[in-house]
Amino acid sequence: MKNFLAFIVMAFFLVSCHPATRKTTNEEKVINIPSFDADSAFSFVQHQVDFGARVPNTPAHDACANFFVSTLKGFGAQVTTQEADLRAFDGTVIHAVNIIASFHPELETRILLFAHWDTRPWADNDPKPENRKKPVLGANDGASGTGVLLEIARQLGKHPASVGVDIIFFDAEDWGTNDTQTTDSDNSWCLGTQYWAKHPHKDGYHARYGILLDMVGAPQATFYREQFSEYYAAHIVDKVWSQAQNLGFGQFFINQKGGGITDDHVFVNQMAGIPSIDIIHFDPNTNTGFGSYWHTVHDDMSNIDRNTLFAVGTTLMNVIYNEK
Repeated sequence: MKNFLAFIVMAFFLVSCHPATRKTTNEEKVINIPSFDADSAFSFVQHQVDFGARVPNTPAHDACANFFVSTLKGFGAQVTTQEADLRAFDGTVIHAVNIIASFHPELETRILLFAHWDTRPWADNDPKPENRKKPVLGANDGASGTGVLLEIARQLGKHPASVGVDIIFFDAEDWGTNDTQTTDSDNSWCLGTQYWAKHPHKDGYHARYGILLDMVGAPQATFYREQFSEYYAAHIVDKVWSQAQNLGFGQFFINQKGGGITDDHVFVNQMAGIPSIDIIHFDPNTNTGFGSYWHTVHDDMSNIDRNTLFAVGTTLMNVIYNEK
């Protein structure tokens, strides 16, 4: 289920208006790395939250999907929408849409970035019983990951990377059951991802690796080495965490084992065969492993911090633009 299993002074941010540069170790080639704009990413998160809860089968969900498609097309991406009627654990038919944005689709070498964009229909973790049937606004749980990816997409449109990049916003991730006694409860989550893994947007699709963003906007967030990521793609965890350490973001990217979570990356690993990792906030001091606002009515913009968005986005930009 979507819950952690027990496996076990902020740096100054110098945002240049010009791309940063890196030199490769084996050749004298300068790599231009665009600056990640945390204000822009924050505004993308805010825009999603302004629609309201993006629960499938609602007008807010439809409006947000249209926003994603038009925005990504405006950035120059080749955009594919993948619509499917998916049946949830409670029998509800979810009218889901996965949104795929491809940059340089002609390139064979590809990197996959993904996040879920829907929000949970019920705040079933809220401490107040009267709130537990209300939908979750999902500022951090949903909008933060897609907000970072929208800003990366904006930069990719202006500054092409040397490899192809596919960005997928997966739907119907958060309509799973928390009843661990229910048969196949883990598979009740991440329905849009499971559908895509069985029906990829391109025949024979493969990427060198994949990176999932989930809950990446909280103030002073901590991203431990998630255990399914370690099992399936430890070398990618090493790549990302090393890059974060080199950039001075060690207070966010904790180089220690965290929990293991059944999240979108598990199905991309198991069903699509793409080695993938999860960058996800892990709080070892809570019962769930997540922030206290998780799956409550309080997952709002107060849980979004530009410094965290900057750390995650800048780390990913450096990873992407150093691929060749």
